[in-house]
Amino acid sequence: MLEFLNRYLCGIILPVMLILVGIYFAFKLKWFYILHPIKAFKEMLRGGFKSLSLALAGTLGVGNIVGVASALISGGAGAIFWMWVSAFIAMSLKYCEVCLAMKYRKVNNCGEYYGGAPYYIYDGLKKKTKNKFAKAFSIFFALLCVLNSLTTGNLVQINAVSNLTDFPKLYVGIVFSVLILVIILGGLKRISAFTSILIPILSVFYVVLSVYIIFSNICEIPSVFALIFKEAFKVRCAISGFCGYGIMSAIRFGVSRGLLSNEAGCGTSPTAHASTSISDAHSQGCLGIFEVFVDTILLCTLTAIVILLYGKSNNNSMSLVINAYENFAFGIGKHGIIVSSLLFALATIACQYYYGIESLGYITKKSFAKSLFTVIFCVVIVIGAIIPMSLMWQISDLALCLMTIFNLGCLLMLKNDINK
Repeated sequence: MLEFLNRYLCGIILPVMLILVGIYFAFKLKWFYILHPIKAFKEMLRGGFKSLSLALAGTLGVGNIVGVASALISGGAGAIFWMWVSAFIAMSLKYCEVCLAMKYRKVNNCGEYYGGAPYYIYDGLKKKTKNKFAKAFSIFFALLCVLNSLTTGNLVQINAVSNLTDFPKLYVGIVFSVLILVIILGGLKRISAFTSILIPILSVFYVVLSVYIIFSNICEIPSVFALIFKEAFKVRCAISGFCGYGIMSAIRFGVSRGLLSNEAGCGTSPTAHASTSISDAHSQGCLGIFEVFVDTILLCTLTAIVILLYGKSNNNSMSLVINAYENFAFGIGKHGIIVSSLLFALATIACQYYYGIESLGYITKKSFAKSLFTVIFCVVIVIGAIIPMSLMWQISDLALCLMTIFNLGCLLMLKNDINK
């Protein structure tokens, strides 16, 4: 049943909606981030480092590593091309949802800002479109955010890292559960402080390691890019009829894994941006664009090139990445990927917990509900470490796909609220 739903939702409806809606908003914004990248970058620098680190913690993770490998295994080298396409188009969506979150965010009694997609869905639809279902829509989306924090933000991360070491998976899940509990009990300040230190260090290390491998094999890079473009459209297979499946497979896994990585359009990262003390919505929107660029165009591409240089494949995406990096960088590559993946996952899970608890807070303010969610979240970490990987991907794909389709529809209804 899950596979059937994902085949049509993730394979047809989501890619079409993401591309069409993204193109619409890109034209509405006059493609300013493409035509004026230097100005966009200068605006991004005004957006605040902590909100960037917190949002990147929610997007940078094993999606950049195991998600890319999964896309290559399932959709071939051509999936990377569609990752790029979806990323450049989805930058406009990230800008729009962040700006809306800034416009409709709230402030508590302590003077701290909070908000996110459920808030702009309710306030925006109620004020601008007089939609009588605004409250129901916002609660439904908040429920999807809670589900997504438990699946994509939790199951995917812990399931991938549980396959990294020879330790029993159950023990890995328990250790991660305890570590996450220590971090999240400190609230947003501790989560933000943790991610603002960890994410820049991990990102620099991963980039340096990958660039070293690429430059060590620089003569083979043209053939790697030729393979990506060749398989993106399967030109030589056009007569056989198998081409259609090949293209759709590349598009599906390229778009869905790219979305898993950068989360543009799905409505999660606006929660992080809404918490910043900086009031400039445009600079925060440019930060969102920068997140997509770093996440998909930079890190995912580096991972893909190293794997394609390796030239081998297997059915386990995590072991494929480890083998590829170990092949070129020996012990440093293997242990570097293992440590990076563990820490990336730790930061992502902590950030996604914050997304989930904030969405739950929109539905109910009862402390019992938040305590129960915290317990369930930690238990899911343990469960996620031991469930089969195929089931994990099916659940996370469906959750992320549903909330993205719903959020894209709401962005269209609020299109008059969005201006550069």
